[in-house]
This record gives sequence, structure tokens and C-alpha cells, in this order.
Amino acid sequence: MGIGKMIDHTLLKADATEDMIKKLCKEAKEHEFAAVCVNPYYVGLANEILKDSEVKVATVIGFPLGANTSEVKAFETENAIKNGADEVDMVINIGALKSKNYDLVREDIKAVVDAAKDKALVKVIIETCLLNEEEKRIACELSKEAGADYVKTSTGFSTGGATVEDVKLMKEIVGENMGVKASGGIRDYEKAKAMVDAGASRIGASASIDIVKGE
Repeated sequence: MGIGKMIDHTLLKADATEDMIKKLCKEAKEHEFAAVCVNPYYVGLANEILKDSEVKVATVIGFPLGANTSEVKAFETENAIKNGADEVDMVINIGALKSKNYDLVREDIKAVVDAAKDKALVKVIIETCLLNEEEKRIACELSKEAGADYVKTSTGFSTGGATVEDVKLMKEIVGENMGVKASGGIRDYEKAKAMVDAGASRIGASASIDIVKGE
């Protein structure tokens, strides 16, 4: 499988316009990317453009800080699915994790998993750059317990992005029944390939075309 089929072609900037989203979707169709990843407001537009293609529509929940309440995240998930989202990338409650409030973190993820049940894939963004190794392990375990489909390294909006070490650690914890999405700072084929070799089955990137051109 070419690396393009593993890429979520991403545009989450605050100033993204309709024309930019249309271009993103057109590129995703041309290069047969796995999905586009857009902010919730643009899910309907992306769904309309991509409905006759294999490209999925992914969106973000509780983004980028993860500090919304679980009820808001669940509603956001339901709303995104209603608008045409096939996949949701939700941010964990990072402050709760660091406060060792693990039940809340698990239930927060589960609220999104339950809202998406049988309708959308759930990827859990753990924001590795803000966590120590123990916290990364716990975040992956909680995501697994809550029934999520993937764990994901980063929002791309914090202090750092994906690293090979983090992807390896995450894959080791979640095992074969869950995927790992490497996201944040992946701008060329070499780096994307290193993430895949480390255990990533999805790559989140805005530089997707540069990545596939370097393949």
C-alpha cells in the first residue's frame, strides 16, 4: 500500500476558507488519501465534495485543548456525524490526566466513543509533547479501555509533534487491535516512512503532497 492511502490530508487553521477546503478535498481525491481532516464547520462541505469518492471525512472534537466537558464533546461528535463525518479525532482532557483523574479521562473518551458508536471511527489525541512517559502509557491504556479505534500523537497546535519514540511506545501499549496515528511536524516522505516503520497506520499531515511526491 502506498503511503498516500495512510494519510489524513489536514487543514485545521483558523483562517481556512471555503476555497482552501475545496482545494484540500480535490487534492485528496487526486492522490487517493485516506481522509481529509477539517474543522467541524467544514464537515458538510467536505462531505458534499467527497461523497462519490473513497476519501473519508475526519473532523476534530474538543480541539485543540481537550478541556471542554464530556457532554460538549459528545454533542460535538453527534453533530459532526450528522453533518457527514466518518471519523472523529478527539483531544483528551489533558489537565485531568495530569491531575491523575483517570476515571474522568476514561469516561470523557467513552462519551465520544458512545456518541460515535458504529457510525464513526474514533481517534484519541493524547498530545504527547505535554506528557511524560508514564502519562503517555496511561493515556493509551485509558483510550483502549474506553473502546477507541486509534490513539494519535498530537494536535499540531501545541509545543511539539510526532516522534518515532512516541509512536513506538503507543503501538507497544495499544497492540494490534488499535491503530496509531502520527501527526504534527511530518513534512516529508522520510519522516512519514519512519513513523510507519515505528508502528503508525495513519499519518496526519498538511504537507501530504510533498510526502507522496517524495515516495
